Amino acid sequence: MLRTIDLRGTAVSDYARVVPRAGLDVDAAVETVRPIVAAVAARGAAALAEFSERFDRVVPESFRVPRPAIDAALAGLDPQVRRAFTESIRRRRLVAEAEAASVPARVELAPGAVVEQRLVPVRRVGLYVPGGLAPLASSVLMNVVPAQVAGVASIAVASPPQAAFGGLPHPNILAVCALLGVDEVYAVGGAQAIAMFAYGVDGVCAAVDMVTGPGNIYVVAAKRLLRGRIGIDSEAGPTEIAILADDSADPRFVAADLISQAEHDPMAASVLVTDSVELADAVEAELEPQVAATKHADRIRTALGGQQSAVVLVDDLDQGLDVVNAYAAEHLEVQTRDAASVAARVRNAGAVFIGPYSPVSLGDYSAGSTHVLPTAGCACHSSGLNVHSFRKQVHYIDYSRAALLDVADIVETFAAAEDLPAHGAAITVRRPA
Repeated sequence: MLRTIDLRGTAVSDYARVVPRAGLDVDAAVETVRPIVAAVAARGAAALAEFSERFDRVVPESFRVPRPAIDAALAGLDPQVRRAFTESIRRRRLVAEAEAASVPARVELAPGAVVEQRLVPVRRVGLYVPGGLAPLASSVLMNVVPAQVAGVASIAVASPPQAAFGGLPHPNILAVCALLGVDEVYAVGGAQAIAMFAYGVDGVCAAVDMVTGPGNIYVVAAKRLLRGRIGIDSEAGPTEIAILADDSADPRFVAADLISQAEHDPMAASVLVTDSVELADAVEAELEPQVAATKHADRIRTALGGQQSAVVLVDDLDQGLDVVNAYAAEHLEVQTRDAASVAARVRNAGAVFIGPYSPVSLGDYSAGSTHVLPTAGCACHSSGLNVHSFRKQVHYIDYSRAALLDVADIVETFAAAEDLPAHGAAITVRRPA
């Protein structure tokens, strides 16, 4: 019934290639769901009804289930099934609450019934460092340091080869690798670097389990394509800065900070949100002379003049907070009176820089914070790269015979409610004869 894969006496460099795995054509599935997604985006509820009829053979009276129906389902629940559901919820909540309080965590749910959550570092990671418009040596340390602290045993770095340096990555990038004790470095850039990490290249580079680090649109596309085969940190887009400021802000500082992020890329976004027309005018007046005085003036003008950059005028700081929370910037500066109190009301940002003397440039290099941060509004649900990005939280379940038998009827009842009798049988077979 089960096929045999005999690895005895064989030398296997990558067991992931030989272990059994079901085929999964994600690309084909993506093309199948693409028109469905587009239809729902364009036609809303009408499309939902169409697909409900096509795939489920029924169209609900209301797509949102009415509360009375939910209440009725609970009222009609078999008492034994309800007990099974309730006890399972209780046990999962106890472990989750322990996780929230402390990681790692250990919970004894009943005598002999122990669940532990342990932090297990990713085995091997590939860290990508851009080398295009700017050789980001800072990205080396931002990726490597948390991976090392997390306990990752095998770290590889890839950065594009540079013609000016004989086909090697920029010397600054290599030097930071040396300072960090990383000697597995590849002169490979773009999508091909991500593919190399994901699949491994015989005689060159072993495959990794996770890839992190920013890159251009092709790097992002490769990470999206290979996600699942490898873990990724995020799909990073062009850099962003938003500044929430009132009339107490220094327009020179605000202008300089907007310029600093525009320097990264012609597609970089620089956004000022303020309730002060006077400040907005003063910042506009500061921009031209400061831009003219800097090296990458053309690039900065393109970014500042693009549709992604703007001054957003608001009625007051309350509205300003609503705007920046909706924008969910990669970098958010708060330059207002009582900036710490205002910053405490920020929900969505990759990193928050408080007051006039905490500019984003500080965080890019030497604040001690991460600069690998979510972009494109993803800060509403995602975090910047950190030690926990490189650690898996793994549950270890250790029940004694008595502890299992104590909950056996709960599990068997739950399995029957889901029409998965073999699940229940795996419990029943352990009962005393």
